[in-house]
Amino acid sequence: MKKIIFAFFLSFSLAASADTVDSLTRDDHNLEAAKQLELFAAVYRNLDMVYVDSLDPKQTIEAGIKGMLRSLDPYTEYYPPADAKELKSMITGKYGGIGSVVSFNVRDNVTIISEPYAGMPAQEAGLKKGDQIIAIDGEDMKGKTTSYVSDHLRGDAGTSFMLTIQRPGEKKPRKIKITRRAIQLPAIPYYGMLTDSVGYIKLDQYTEDCSAHFRNALVMLKRSGMKNLVIDLRNNTGGSLSESVSILNMFLPKDVKLVSTKGKLERANTEYVTRQMPVDTIMPIVCLVNNGTASAAEITSGVLQDLDRGVVIGTKTFGKGLVQVPLSLPYNANVKVTSSHYYIPSGRCIQAINYKRDGKEEVADSLKREFKTRNGRIVRDGGGITPDIVLKNDTLPNIVYYMQTPALDSTNVMTDYIAEYQRTHKQIAPAKSFRLTDEEYADYCQRAIDAKFKYDRISSSFLSELKKVAKMEGYYDRAKAEFDALEKKLEHDLAAEMNFHSKEIRMALEHDIVTCYHYQAGGIEYSLQHDNQVKEAIELLNDRKRYDSILLPQSKED
Repeated sequence: MKKIIFAFFLSFSLAASADTVDSLTRDDHNLEAAKQLELFAAVYRNLDMVYVDSLDPKQTIEAGIKGMLRSLDPYTEYYPPADAKELKSMITGKYGGIGSVVSFNVRDNVTIISEPYAGMPAQEAGLKKGDQIIAIDGEDMKGKTTSYVSDHLRGDAGTSFMLTIQRPGEKKPRKIKITRRAIQLPAIPYYGMLTDSVGYIKLDQYTEDCSAHFRNALVMLKRSGMKNLVIDLRNNTGGSLSESVSILNMFLPKDVKLVSTKGKLERANTEYVTRQMPVDTIMPIVCLVNNGTASAAEITSGVLQDLDRGVVIGTKTFGKGLVQVPLSLPYNANVKVTSSHYYIPSGRCIQAINYKRDGKEEVADSLKREFKTRNGRIVRDGGGITPDIVLKNDTLPNIVYYMQTPALDSTNVMTDYIAEYQRTHKQIAPAKSFRLTDEEYADYCQRAIDAKFKYDRISSSFLSELKKVAKMEGYYDRAKAEFDALEKKLEHDLAAEMNFHSKEIRMALEHDIVTCYHYQAGGIEYSLQHDNQVKEAIELLNDRKRYDSILLPQSKED
């Protein structure tokens, strides 16, 4: 046991990137590592002999491994043999299952089908939004957590199971036999023309072969008359670096340096250069980003910015400038290790957080350095990609968030309304043109009022906190009359609140109905009409003079 543990951890130490004290030589470092690993083995050996209860070697040593990795960065992760499929799913974007989003219905204490994906087993079996998952292969699922239910819905491709559901409005449960398939969610859930000349591609993730799908979408849009392109990378958390490079190659000439990686090992130091003939090197591009844009998605947007190949619009990105590689371990275990930093053409690394042995810290503004784009525009490192045009998207009112989230809404009013709408409407208008009638929306509002829908109002929360502070500081008794008057003015008036937020509630309701009939692509197509960042992108692309001016160096006055 001692030899196995020692060899296992020694291989771990030599493969991982570790902080070293400057005064130590490599031999000193290896000797210290060997000593510490021998101590670890000795601690386990003595625990196994003396500890009052029997140790579970797998559980105890896995805890030790994970504790070691917690001292590094959150992206360096250990995958025991049982989780090998999870790592593969993360890399490829594939998993065995039914292809549906599920969520928890707090009112009925049950997990429900929230959004079946087009062409997947859930949709082909006829599952609909709002269907309650009662049992899987006879095992009762009521009261079980969503993650528990989700784990039972997943499994090896080709295996079948019996699903029992309760559809709202029906008395008897339905039993449906479903065969799992290898599910790969589309990297590009939607692409299309926003106007006669402006195309749009929504890229959700950088999984295997996503660049091939991107190229296909690009070619199809150019055939449709596209002269300008909007690439939507909002909430894209990244993935394959090579896929990002392949996509960038479509817009840049051959032999252009895009990204370089620098790590501890020589093999971690790599330069990525465009190798293929591009598709289009002059078409104006707008790239949409937000705080959920990370890793490979930041490389795409950052390279476009550094080479002045496109204008970035949105909010500052996440700031992940670290590269991970998967390493195989004995007994089919794996570890995903941060092996290098990446640097984009200006020379900057956009990593926002420094991870140290004693914790983590954000890069201070005073430590951020200036770099220049190809045209001489100033950009900075150490905090994600700052857009050329900073523009926040519309925020979602709290009332809408609660209505759309069955885990928060004890009345389940929106889900019930949509379930009934599906029963009474076999089909609806195309995604772009679908609208609820005034009568239908009024009916929904009345249902919410009758159900006594409630949500946590931000104004009430702030008032409650203010009262606590006033009491603590001794001002409350003097201001009690004013507090009481304000509290009365802020009393819950659902009818007035639904009227005030009617535009946002109506859009949310219409979006969810459209998604039931036209699935993910339809929901995106509907939402684009109301997206202020997309509208800004279209206006900019239609104003070539303004577009070009943004890519030029700005004077101090500007």
